[in-house]
Amino acid sequence: MKTCFLLFVKYPEKGKVKVRLTHNLQEDVVVELYRNFILDILSMLDRLGLLFIVYFDPPDALQKFQMWLGVQIDYFPQIGTDLGEKLSNSFEEVFSRGFERVIAIASDVPDLPDKMLLEARDALKKHDAVIGPSPDGGYYLIGFQRTSFLPMVFKGIEWSAETVFRDTCVRLKEARQDVYFLEPWADVDTLKDLRNLIKNRKNSNFGSSKTMEYIRRHLSDLISNNHLSK
Repeated sequence: MKTCFLLFVKYPEKGKVKVRLTHNLQEDVVVELYRNFILDILSMLDRLGLLFIVYFDPPDALQKFQMWLGVQIDYFPQIGTDLGEKLSNSFEEVFSRGFERVIAIASDVPDLPDKMLLEARDALKKHDAVIGPSPDGGYYLIGFQRTSFLPMVFKGIEWSAETVFRDTCVRLKEARQDVYFLEPWADVDTLKDLRNLIKNRKNSNFGSSKTMEYIRRHLSDLISNNHLSK
């Protein structure tokens, strides 16, 4: 297999994951939502038979991840001072292991359709890079061929800004990269995002996901707090 997917995962602890959701939801609920996001993405990767590596954070949490997700997964620690450096280091490490194509995906798109990952994989056979934009101005997926990898695309990016995707595309264009653009897909950062996820995906195949199962079990608590009933 010449393509490897990278899933960047934080260990699910209070105050460490999906912090913006804690403005409206209890921290315990947010942590469990994130846990289920990860389980659903891993389930998709397994179902499609795609080779993947979990890049975990913090770097000293390997044993915790193995206890949570199992020892059968390949784990590498995230190394770097910010997300850009972590992404760049991870791409370079995996390319050095002989892979021809590497694709990083976000950990907060649990409802990403199977076809999107397959489309990204196939696109990299013909294009230098592939990217999937998010409506909030970021991106949920980015990938490169080994011969066209561009570390500078991750440097100096203001990761919390709404200009991440735009700034990234500017650098790709300046480098004359042949880029394949996937359709936009929303990640789940805010309560509005979560509402949209429930509204738009509850009657799809995602309706039987671990994320939706968790939401259904706890929906009454969320509604009683007037979070999802509006």
